[in-house]
Amino acid sequence: MDAILNFIGENITMIYLIILMVFVGIELIGHVPSVLHTPLMSGANAIHGVVLIGAIIVLGKAASDDYFSIAIGFLGVIVGTLNVIGGFVVTDRMLEMFKKKPKAGENKGGSK
Repeated sequence: MDAILNFIGENITMIYLIILMVFVGIELIGHVPSVLHTPLMSGANAIHGVVLIGAIIVLGKAASDDYFSIAIGFLGVIVGTLNVIGGFVVTDRMLEMFKKKPKAGENKGGSK
């Protein structure tokens, strides 16, 4: 328990910064117009790609007996991969809404 309290005491500024980032992020995302969601999702995919690469680096640099780093790196790879894939799926579905649907009498295969 003392180790946890020491960690919190040494990193209190970072903890406050993370809490502030969470609240600012929620406020920013909550006020984004619908038109901008697709470009923001593409940007989020790029950020999650960077997170994924960072997690892979953590896994590569972790010592074989450092189970904490291995677990955090593995969790980062899994969550980053899910975010990237989910982001691309959502972006693709949103872009499908903007495509024009062919009319009932039009030929889809080309011109004849």
